[in-house]
Amino acid sequence: MAESTEARVRRMVADVLNLPPAQVTRETSPQTVPDWDSVQHLNLVLAVEQEFGVSVEPEQIDKLRSVGDIVDAVEKMKGQ
Repeated sequence: MAESTEARVRRMVADVLNLPPAQVTRETSPQTVPDWDSVQHLNLVLAVEQEFGVSVEPEQIDKLRSVGDIVDAVEKMKGQ
């Protein structure tokens, strides 16, 4: 069975932010992760684009305020 979008995003966020995967939830955000700064946010966006083969529009970047927001945006872009 293929890995879910949420599982893939959570794994990717854990990798980019150097967090234990079990610590990453839909509620994980810059408010809960001290190292999630503007540079890391852009790194996450680039990782999302590469992992899922999507293009995140510049005006959409600021709307990705949590792992849940990223999952929802990816599913919308992928038409899921």
